Amino acid sequence: MKYGFFDDEAKEYVIQDPKTPFPWINYLGNDDFFSLISNTAGGYSFYKDAKFRRLNRYRYNNVPMDNGGRYFYINDGESIWSPGWKPVKTALEEYECRHGLSYTKIKGKKNNLSAEVTFFVPLGSWVEIQKMVLKNNGDQAKSFKLFSYNEWCLWNAEDDQNNLQRNLSTGEIEIKDSTIYHKTEYKERRNHFAFYHVNDSIDGYDTDRESFVGLYNELSSPEVVVSGEASNSEAHGWSPIASHYKEITLQPGEQKELIFLLGYVENEEDKKWESKGVINKEKSDQLIEKFNTVEKVDQAFKELAAYWDNLLSVISIDHDDDKLSRMVNIWNQYQCMVTFNMSRSASFFEVGIGRGMGFRDSNQDLIGFVHQVPEKARQRIIDIASTQFPDGSCYHQYQPLTKRGNDAIGGGFNDDPMWLILGTISYIKESGDFTILDEMVPFDNDPSLAQTLFDHLRISFDHVINNLGPNGLPLIGRADWNDCLNLNCFSNDPNESFQTTENNTEGSKAESLMIAGLFVVYGNDYVELCEVLGKEEEVERAKGHVAKMKEAVKQKGWDGEWFLRAYDFYGNKVGSDENEEGKIFIESQGWCSMAEIGLEEGLVKKSLDSVKERLDTPYGIVLNNPAFTEYKIEYGEISTYPKGYKENAGIFCHNNPWIMIAETKIGRGNQAWDYYKKISPAYLEDIQKLHKVEPYVYCQMIAGKDAYIPGEGKNSWLSGTAAWNFYAVVHYILGIQPDYYGLRVDPCIPSDWKEYTVNRKFRGSDYEITIKNPNQIEKGHVTLSVNGEEIVGNLIPFKQGRKYKVIATIS
Repeated sequence: MKYGFFDDEAKEYVIQDPKTPFPWINYLGNDDFFSLISNTAGGYSFYKDAKFRRLNRYRYNNVPMDNGGRYFYINDGESIWSPGWKPVKTALEEYECRHGLSYTKIKGKKNNLSAEVTFFVPLGSWVEIQKMVLKNNGDQAKSFKLFSYNEWCLWNAEDDQNNLQRNLSTGEIEIKDSTIYHKTEYKERRNHFAFYHVNDSIDGYDTDRESFVGLYNELSSPEVVVSGEASNSEAHGWSPIASHYKEITLQPGEQKELIFLLGYVENEEDKKWESKGVINKEKSDQLIEKFNTVEKVDQAFKELAAYWDNLLSVISIDHDDDKLSRMVNIWNQYQCMVTFNMSRSASFFEVGIGRGMGFRDSNQDLIGFVHQVPEKARQRIIDIASTQFPDGSCYHQYQPLTKRGNDAIGGGFNDDPMWLILGTISYIKESGDFTILDEMVPFDNDPSLAQTLFDHLRISFDHVINNLGPNGLPLIGRADWNDCLNLNCFSNDPNESFQTTENNTEGSKAESLMIAGLFVVYGNDYVELCEVLGKEEEVERAKGHVAKMKEAVKQKGWDGEWFLRAYDFYGNKVGSDENEEGKIFIESQGWCSMAEIGLEEGLVKKSLDSVKERLDTPYGIVLNNPAFTEYKIEYGEISTYPKGYKENAGIFCHNNPWIMIAETKIGRGNQAWDYYKKISPAYLEDIQKLHKVEPYVYCQMIAGKDAYIPGEGKNSWLSGTAAWNFYAVVHYILGIQPDYYGLRVDPCIPSDWKEYTVNRKFRGSDYEITIKNPNQIEKGHVTLSVNGEEIVGNLIPFKQGRKYKVIATIS
């Protein structure tokens, strides 16, 4: 069953049934102000931080699902309905939701009246615009009553839900003309307020939730809407809301356009007040003035579209497979940008109060985004590195509002430091900007401890070699990439967090083969960077450590048919054929194979053959096999999940691309492509009801072969899956790779691909690269013709401001 379709020309996903298997959402905003919006207009907005600066109240995991949002109610005398179907759920004659690039259009039609609302956040402004178009499609005049609805969150989303003895007495609002202002705590500790405005006169308002909804009513039938008249309530404590009431009459064929603005303002401390108790509205007035007409809003919408056209023009492909084209050209890149902005903080699976920006997460997200706006990536790298400690370890997360490390999580995740090398090198190869390495970057946000970013990379590299276990492999610490493999936790208390509980690393023999492979991959990248910089002594030192690690993996990390996953606290093997459960894990097969450890001896091929035999399913590659069926205290959280879900033999889409990349290392393009299609959203259209989550973006997890419902998706949108799949398909399957000295062409493709073209903007030059595969092979020698001239090797040399027409022939 399908609930919608891709409109590739408009770059939209069109939903035609509001009762999707799970709320299908979109993100609005590109800088500091963001919104989440579902296909029925559920969700909320926030400034920078979804925990500390949330504008609207939202209730996760509620019944019914997806309650709370920016709602409009229409009482036309015959019925009460909402253009997005929810919250009223009156059957509509027509419904359509179009999720586009940083905007969403929702349209409903009932009783000859249509209502369409376009939601977007304009570039450079802290406001969500809601442009409503109401049209009388009948042959008689139509009179009806319109109510808007927004429930204010009292800023701190966590405190908002639990400190009711205080919060039910603190809510404060102001009303002036057609604008309702939310100013809770403004007079004491805050310099910010929010507002909800409509660009027309109103016939009434409500600012108290109980007065509007009715104490024992629900959002589906608010007392005020049912009665057909606003109560003009004013909130004093309790739960403040903002609702405009307007009586409208439309003649046959007539339409009316209204602009609603949900905005955020910060005032300087000495400019907070207009007069005693009256907030200074100068900045909000300016924001309202900026978008108070349809013409101004339409122009802002055009600017947003042009912004995205420019971002997506950096990399695009012409290919016979329209599903691949829509993923590479539109949806995968779009998700990469959203994930860069959000990290793992705010989705319909992440409530926005418990996690900030991840150290490892943000570095990985960067590889799918760096080509779009390199300067943003540059700043993110500096922000990330600033949360590192002088010994190379780092905070696992930091808060986006303060950019300081998150003490609640702390550090000790021993893979974290190496990801900084990935992020930095990806930025330099894309931008050509080596000056970032000379930036003075603090440790733990302490300027007195600042060293150059290059020093941070060296210290990151050394953190691994300074923390080796008895087998010469990296100690795992709290965890490596798999946060749920907690080899040092030993938790018996259900009130403890596996990740944050003080662990038993002292005397531990717990080592990670995943970090070992990671170290070899990015250790080699670090060596190459040092070679480019002419740091010969550091080159030789780093090479030696990388060689030792490769040897340690071959001697102590090989299990006969695949790579071990780890050694536990006691020094016992994890991910071995000797184990009863969890014999083989995906992470070490991916990273040790990408590192080409034992390539000549056939270890990589054996490892990947074992992945195919033991981990592959119709819906993707599971994380481990066999699934755990009992709690292993020495393994931690991974063994707590039911079999087939999440880290316990679920299909973790984030790590599937590691296997895709590894397959390209040994020239198996058919297999890499098969793995790609199994988890790529555009190829899952026919199983929308089973898959449940959005059919236009990747999710973190798909239920594995041991699960109750194999193929069911969870945790969509905010996942490193987006960046890694884009990286895998563009860099390693399509084969266009940024290099210090130009673009390298090294495809590994399905044998039935005959030809495709990649259009690439790179450091101010335009490249049109056509790859031809006349012999129908998966990988081979690449011959380049650049502007009609054959060149030696597969590196297209770089000169700024040029146009390059490249023919790359595989033979």
